[in-house]
Amino acid sequence: MKMNQFRNLLVAFCLACLLPACGNKDAGSAGTSSADSSAAPKRKLKLAFVSNNAATFWTIARAGCMDAQKQLGDVEVDFRIPSSGAVAEQQQVLDDLLAKGVDGIAVSPIDPANQTTLLDKIASQALLVTQDSDAPASKRVCYIGTDNTAAGIEAGKLIKEALPDGGRIMLFVGTLDAQNAKDRYAGIKQELQGSKIEIIDVRTDEADPTRAQRNAEDTLVKYPDVACLVGLWSYNGPAILNAVKSAGKTGKTRIVCFDENDETLAGVAAGDIYGTVVQQPYEFGKQAIVRMAAYVRGDKSTLAGGRQIIPTLSIKKDSVVDFQARLKKLLGK
Repeated sequence: MKMNQFRNLLVAFCLACLLPACGNKDAGSAGTSSADSSAAPKRKLKLAFVSNNAATFWTIARAGCMDAQKQLGDVEVDFRIPSSGAVAEQQQVLDDLLAKGVDGIAVSPIDPANQTTLLDKIASQALLVTQDSDAPASKRVCYIGTDNTAAGIEAGKLIKEALPDGGRIMLFVGTLDAQNAKDRYAGIKQELQGSKIEIIDVRTDEADPTRAQRNAEDTLVKYPDVACLVGLWSYNGPAILNAVKSAGKTGKTRIVCFDENDETLAGVAAGDIYGTVVQQPYEFGKQAIVRMAAYVRGDKSTLAGGRQIIPTLSIKKDSVVDFQARLKKLLGK
């Protein structure tokens, strides 16, 4: 009996010694799991957005990028604006971003055909998305922005409204190498085909607003009968308006342009500009950052199909006030 009691006590003692060890092991495992979970938060993504010039148009795109950064919380956005609008400067910006090891870049290529090698280099090291102007021959994953041919068609409709009896027109743009410029020009020509409207030519300015205004001034002197001046990039509208005012031809020479530059919208409200085709640069910025972040995190559906089209609007005097109010609200003004 005493032996049995001793044996029972011995067993109980051994169990008592073993149980804390087992408990510590379990606690250690649970502690490690908890530590692993808390020690492995989402890595902050580095995403970049690169414009093709320094136009105020990009201020609106920047607001979209910053709102996306705030919304996501785990993304750092590097917003870059090449001040000169030159290809060499944009390429330097892109090389710098690659050297910094960004996870993704959304860029508006200035000269897609001659930048393909660089764009493909980016695509081999980071997620590459084009916005505003496409580079379809490159290895970019997706284009986010306007259907620029359709936007050109909308501009063509405004031109026909402004010139119901026809007339000669001149087009102005930074460069015709950019895909958005090519597409807008093609859309305008398509819409004007068969009409009484004749395109004299296209004047380029290398994204220089001063040169853009000079081009418009020279046109008004060389072609005194020109009926309408058409600006394809955002700064062209104000440049043309200044030239027309200086020549004393406000209300006589019609103006049709692109984008929601403050001076352009003021010109539309005053009746000095017939109409402008506005894009949604805020959405360029926001959608590019949100979709790139999701894609890098593993949701490939966000950039599926290779094109994410953001629609345009045609703004004339009867709709400009409402549009200005919506824009101010969007920008928090």
